Amino acid sequence: MFEVLTQKLSKVFSSLGSKGRLSEKDIDEALRQIRLALLEADVNFKVVKNFLVNVKERALTAKVFESLTPAQQIVKIVNEELINILGRERNSLIAAGHPPSIVMLVGLQGSGKTTTAAKLALLLKSSGQRPLLVAADTRRPAAIEQLVTLGKQLDIPVSSGDAKVGPLAICRHALKQAQEIGATWVIIDTQGRLHIDEAMMKELAKLKAEIHPSEVLLVVDAMTGQDAVNTAEEFNRNVGLTGLVLTKMDGDARGGAALSIKSVTGVPVKFIGTGEKASAIEPFYPDRLVSRILGMGDVLTLIEKAEEAFDEKRAKQLEKKMRTAELNLEDFLLQLRQIKKMGSLNQLVELLPGFSKLASAIPQSGGEDQLQRIEAVILSMTAEERRNPAIIGGSRRRRIAKGSGTTPGDVNQLLNQFYQMRKLAKMAATGKLPKNLMDTLRR
Repeated sequence: MFEVLTQKLSKVFSSLGSKGRLSEKDIDEALRQIRLALLEADVNFKVVKNFLVNVKERALTAKVFESLTPAQQIVKIVNEELINILGRERNSLIAAGHPPSIVMLVGLQGSGKTTTAAKLALLLKSSGQRPLLVAADTRRPAAIEQLVTLGKQLDIPVSSGDAKVGPLAICRHALKQAQEIGATWVIIDTQGRLHIDEAMMKELAKLKAEIHPSEVLLVVDAMTGQDAVNTAEEFNRNVGLTGLVLTKMDGDARGGAALSIKSVTGVPVKFIGTGEKASAIEPFYPDRLVSRILGMGDVLTLIEKAEEAFDEKRAKQLEKKMRTAELNLEDFLLQLRQIKKMGSLNQLVELLPGFSKLASAIPQSGGEDQLQRIEAVILSMTAEERRNPAIIGGSRRRRIAKGSGTTPGDVNQLLNQFYQMRKLAKMAATGKLPKNLMDTLRR
């Protein structure tokens, strides 16, 4: 989402880095460029104005001018002030004094409220909680059926009822069911509409007064720009919010809403949706998002994704194979599938320090098409061929290509990449990587 903003800010910092010392004129010009970049990214103009005032005030100090690396000092100041805009700390869900804790999801139709309910339930389940989903959106056709289907797919119980009885009756029944099954969290998918109106706000306010949720989270589409900020202000004024969930953060919008919404509304962002999969939701860490925006990556999130996707026992087995160059195509396939669990390739690249510029070179599909092609080729091989690819000759390659819907050239390319990877894996395991490896990878 922040690709264009990242590129423009990187250009500004690069121009500062080429100067040995900075003058006040240099700082003013840099701030002008940053201002244009933020406004073009659809960041609220009041937020931009306050941000630049704070940055300039801190930049015009002797500490910056006398520093041996003044450009780095400016980057540090921008980093800290962006974190201030987003809220300095991670805001977790607030649990009630006695279970079950209740999360009430509100929002407009089309914001991703129902799928977010399922994602949040899965996130809680993976942390050892026992969530119960409640299908209380009786206004949108098929909303109840959609949540029930998602619950079955994720093996999470769903409380639903006849849409004619109304949301309040459905929620009361759900709370009794939560007590019976020992649920620790109840996640309620409430009614939404295509636009904000007084009737909807009154319905939500009444529901909140009756069920006393510990969390009222507004689900907003980050791709709607400043409309998302306006929506958050209206919901907070009429219903009272404890947090926000920004969906479609993997989209190609400019991202200004994400940078503006906390500062304008005073309501913290608690989660962000990063894709369509049920697992594509992350706790919101302001410092990590700023690190991505400034092109410095997000190693902590990358590590967390890897810990979720990779099995420790299997990893140790692979490490042993790497040392002896015994990796085969079955291992390669397993690694590809585990990487796919972590997210798309362009999302992962953005998390690597210094590699954010490469994200634009990856197709919009996130490399998914290429990974599927590789998987198809490997699955078209026999078990013996996967374990011992050296036996794959010309006739076998033609058969594999035909079975996978590819060409013999595609099979050759995969095998060459596999052999190169196996060679590098062994060298990495023994600490003998070539000095020019990074140059080779960049090319």
